[in-house]
Amino acid sequence: MEPMSDTLEGFPITVRFPLHWSEMDAYGHANNARYFVWFESARITYFTRIGLVNTGHSGLGPILAATNADYLLPVVFPANLIAGARVSRIGHSSITMEYAVADADKGTLYARGGGVIVTMRYPEYEKIPVPAEVRAAIEALEGRSFAPPA
Repeated sequence: MEPMSDTLEGFPITVRFPLHWSEMDAYGHANNARYFVWFESARITYFTRIGLVNTGHSGLGPILAATNADYLLPVVFPANLIAGARVSRIGHSSITMEYAVADADKGTLYARGGGVIVTMRYPEYEKIPVPAEVRAAIEALEGRSFAPPA
């Protein structure tokens, strides 16, 4: 069983990975753009779990509308990392997520972030309501209900 820091305890999806040498910048710490890749890895794992990616021929899928990061501490090599994803809000056609990246061994929190994802019908790029089955899968994974959109 992998160590889980308190910083990621409330995240139902986590992804563990090593910091690669190539992810560092000239100042000897992880490049700030890498955090968004780590967030993406946790987000796609979450969406795969709830059936929002790889939906076959239905055309339903997510598109990232906004994202942000708060850098708390630099990540330096070597490091084993863990990224977490959770949903904080389900809107009419959007899902708001929170992310965290921490040291998988020590529990040090390196960054927090967030994103807004819109549910789309591809290839038309038509915004659609969050399907009831996706909402139900999120609520089951999170272990709680979300208020209906206003």
